[in-house]
Amino acid sequence: MSKDFSLSCPVPHAPGETVTLAHGSGGRLMHQLIGRIFLSAFTDPALHEAHDGARLEPCQDRLAFTTDSFVVRPLFFPGGDIGSLAVHGTCNDLAMCGAQPMYLSCGFIIEEGLALSALDAVAKSMAAAADEVGVRIVTGDTKVVERGKGDGLYLNTAGVGRIVAPNPVSPDRVKPGQLVIVSGDVGAHGAAILSVREGLKFETALKSDAAHLWPAVRELLEAEADVACLRDLTRGGLATALNEIAQKAGCAITIDEEKVPVRPEVEGACEMFGLDPLYMACEGRLAAFVPPDHGDRTLAALKAAGGSPVVIGTVGEKPAGEVRLKTRIGVERVLDMLSGEQLPRIC
Repeated sequence: MSKDFSLSCPVPHAPGETVTLAHGSGGRLMHQLIGRIFLSAFTDPALHEAHDGARLEPCQDRLAFTTDSFVVRPLFFPGGDIGSLAVHGTCNDLAMCGAQPMYLSCGFIIEEGLALSALDAVAKSMAAAADEVGVRIVTGDTKVVERGKGDGLYLNTAGVGRIVAPNPVSPDRVKPGQLVIVSGDVGAHGAAILSVREGLKFETALKSDAAHLWPAVRELLEAEADVACLRDLTRGGLATALNEIAQKAGCAITIDEEKVPVRPEVEGACEMFGLDPLYMACEGRLAAFVPPDHGDRTLAALKAAGGSPVVIGTVGEKPAGEVRLKTRIGVERVLDMLSGEQLPRIC
């Protein structure tokens, strides 16, 4: 054997300002990352037990369960970031079931090279969004993938909520004669993402509408509004949500284009790129289906929650499964579901 031959053990990278593959190895650097970023941001005792899972308190009520993944680009945008968006989106899905959000899990898929400051900002944003609605982040996971394999950061979440609605909140309860109400203007989240990607500037600040919907649902329940169905207007926007409900309920839905609230800057961004604001994603808006005699209390409850609700249409019998739009010039056209995504990576 040559005298020059020697064996050596590679020394782990010292902590720097970016995420390395060693941060996902299960060793000292991973534990340092979890302590520095996640345990400092998420203070729930269940998470700080550092166990393989969270032990939850027993609940006598019915539960709702949901899961979601977030791949938005860019990670930070006007009005939010991938962290607050993940909390809003998961809690909103629970709220649409008539459930009060209780527990969240979160999986972080981090690309090697992501700035630790960016990861820290996302974690703190998640914690603030969770505190705002009173949901507990009780367990999670961290994985690191090679540079070029993860586009910075992906998040996967799961949520558990306590169902408090006295009646099922479901497309199965949508019937002819009901009103269609939106809680506010539509399309702002998708337009905000578009503005950042394309470097658009507007006279009025264009911000995402990302927000919690549980406060609005809580107001509806306290007002004893007979809400048949709720749907948050995320991917595919208002038009896609209405098509999904019409097809599931076997009813027709007709909406009035003039009554659908769209902010001028959202309309301007859509016109610039040939996009339809009715298909642009929202992250803090809902559609509610209620009987006509519960319309006023529904509008009042949504206003009390800080919204600007509007009755935009009604449910009919035929043609079943179809959504029709009464245009500004007075003619009707089919508002179909898109075959693809007009603006990808928005959540």
